[in-house]
Amino acid sequence: MKVLFCTSEALPFAASGGLGDVSGSLPQALRARLIGCRVVMPLYEEIPKELRENMRFLTSLSVPVAWRRQYCGIFEAKVGGVIYYLIDNQYYFKRHGLYGHYDDAERFAFLSRAALEMLPYIDFKPDVIHCNDWETALVPVYFRLFYANNDWYAGIKTLLTIHNIQYQGKYGIELLRDVLGIPESETQLLEYDNCVNILKGGIECANWVSTVSPTYAEEILNPWFSHGLDSILNARSWKLSGILNGIDTTLYNPETDEDIYANYTAEDLSGKAINKKKLQERLNLTEDPSVPIISMVSRMVSHKGLDLVKEALDQLMWESDVQFVILGSGEWEYESFFRDMQGRYPGRLSACFGFVPELAHKIYAGSDIFLMPSKSEPCGLSQMIALRYGTIPVVRETGGLKDSIQDSGDGEGNGFTFQTYNSGDMLQAIRRALEGYAKPEGWSVLVDRAMKCDNSWGRSANEYIRLYKSLIKE
Repeated sequence: MKVLFCTSEALPFAASGGLGDVSGSLPQALRARLIGCRVVMPLYEEIPKELRENMRFLTSLSVPVAWRRQYCGIFEAKVGGVIYYLIDNQYYFKRHGLYGHYDDAERFAFLSRAALEMLPYIDFKPDVIHCNDWETALVPVYFRLFYANNDWYAGIKTLLTIHNIQYQGKYGIELLRDVLGIPESETQLLEYDNCVNILKGGIECANWVSTVSPTYAEEILNPWFSHGLDSILNARSWKLSGILNGIDTTLYNPETDEDIYANYTAEDLSGKAINKKKLQERLNLTEDPSVPIISMVSRMVSHKGLDLVKEALDQLMWESDVQFVILGSGEWEYESFFRDMQGRYPGRLSACFGFVPELAHKIYAGSDIFLMPSKSEPCGLSQMIALRYGTIPVVRETGGLKDSIQDSGDGEGNGFTFQTYNSGDMLQAIRRALEGYAKPEGWSVLVDRAMKCDNSWGRSANEYIRLYKSLIKE
């Protein structure tokens, strides 16, 4: 089986968020299962020089972009045995930053056409083209309009994965013909709510649509989560499913992680106690092994549930002997709040600002409880990372949080959950976690269970392979 993975970003070349992680990890996991997965993405200016030096120029071609044609260079690179095709066009991609340019619609329309046009030139005919988010959602549209009836492309299936439905590629109607090159007779594919909606077009035309967790696939049928696309998705719910993302279990491995103070395993947790002591020391918290550390590693924005934390944190700190740590950056309102709280609770609360990967690893390893009260969370990775390090998650039941964390109230779960988006319900879940922490024998069983959860990309890759096979059989 052969798969072409189309993405706007992928590690190690260029990434701005979770899509880059997925695009770097999933193809590797597929290859390990003998799936011939190759990746296509832009040759951005920001790709490091050392990676560019290992690229090989394959060929160049002329790619149609509406009424004109543009130069396209194809470079090849190999990482971990996976072949990457990097699309070169300096006008579109020799810029600072991956996104946020005035002509992003045209840039990613070019990428989508180039991904299809290059296939005969590189002699690679995939069984499935796996597209991701709105930036490559035009691939299924262009395939249906311009390639499906071409003998060379016969039999290829398209899959579109929605990583976050909030981002849809909305533009003015005037882009349809002159920029996107959509024939007048087919403009209804992308027209929606008086504008162009590229993600909507991909949903219309792909053979199948997936999301990054089963619960999120259900949630986006609801107007509360769909950002306006619920009617489109409900009409096509027969071709919608969700597969939970995985995490890099090599990068996040307490047994070998070089960024933490001491390594440890589920069988020997002595290193976790050292990590807690050293974390308290680094963050100027009172050094007391008996006091539970509750942590967050999160963007400081409202949909991550920080308004709930803001409402409840004083009460939590007053009623419980706990320490609280947060790492992240975002909206001024929340950064200011946590600065104030740090001054109010010296030795008990530490607010760290910015993106500091090594400190994030130390927080995962040194904490006891990990808080993730998101308003919405398509998949979420932090709760899975916390499990890996034996730090017990407290989460709201939404999206991937609901799929990966089961409440331990029944003696079988791996964390603590609450349903209603309410600070009182969140506090009650935290209290239950603290009650569990106060019983060391039961807590150690819960930590062992958490660390042995399988959230690897291997599990996710197996589910994608089953989906690919079902598409090919159609």
